[in-house]
Amino acid sequence: MPSRSPKENTYGFIAALAAFVSWGLFPMYWKALVSVDPLEILCNRIVWSLVFISIVLTFKKRWDETFKSLRSRRDFCILALSSIVLGFNWLIYIWAVNTNHILEASLGYFITPLVNILLGFIVFHERLKPLQLLAIALAAAGVANSIISYGEIPWVSLVLAVLFALYGLLRKIATVESLPGLFWETLILAPLALLYMTKLHIDGTSSLFSGNISIDLLLMGAGAVTSLPLIGFAYGARKLQLTALGLLQYSTPSITFLLGVFVYKETFGPSHLLTFGLIWAGLAIYSFESLWPLKNHLNKTQ
Repeated sequence: MPSRSPKENTYGFIAALAAFVSWGLFPMYWKALVSVDPLEILCNRIVWSLVFISIVLTFKKRWDETFKSLRSRRDFCILALSSIVLGFNWLIYIWAVNTNHILEASLGYFITPLVNILLGFIVFHERLKPLQLLAIALAAAGVANSIISYGEIPWVSLVLAVLFALYGLLRKIATVESLPGLFWETLILAPLALLYMTKLHIDGTSSLFSGNISIDLLLMGAGAVTSLPLIGFAYGARKLQLTALGLLQYSTPSITFLLGVFVYKETFGPSHLLTFGLIWAGLAIYSFESLWPLKNHLNKTQ
């Protein structure tokens, strides 16, 4: 990896942090649309994201790169699958936020790095290290505590974690950059989204352009709100080491967690604390296991 100036690293850190903070604050945006059905929000998010990304690609003169990015049928199939996974992820997250399951949503994104380890083991046959096994075991204990305490599986957390980890895996094996990739993903989903939005307009039940300007602006703004953090993340990913990027990602569920507890006053009792505590302990072990080899490498090079 070529050396980068301190200024580049700083800009990369700011861009990545801004992306993760924006994602963490997403519940506030979707809560402002609580009067709109989650499926309608999703369809608007897809369509207006496609519009916004098209504007960005035009401004940055990246259309040639975008059309050349689908080099094979394999990449198209992967992006078609990733678009479906992304659509379900967005829908469940919006539904979770607007039905007072913000804490479960944050828990899902805390679990995601540990699901990534499992996918690496299953798909790439990566060897699981003892500390990684311990981290996964602690997360599993946290989920088990939730099941025992409330008699139900925390399906929102688990589905979001699996979907997001699976989406990351699919984008990892596709040879398409983030912005062109998101263009193709939203383009694949857009026809169905537009069809549903058209049906709502015909039925007279659409929230878009129904006389509430603030709702119109929020639905249309969902495209920029979705795309801008991704652009910042992509820029930061090119400037920062993966370890730094991996640690920054915890800011997203942490902010979401704080919003759920202190802003939206969702229930958070001793059992919730035990569940989160076990998963946080697993993440601490995972982070230590990731950072320790880097520390040894730095010591050797000094």
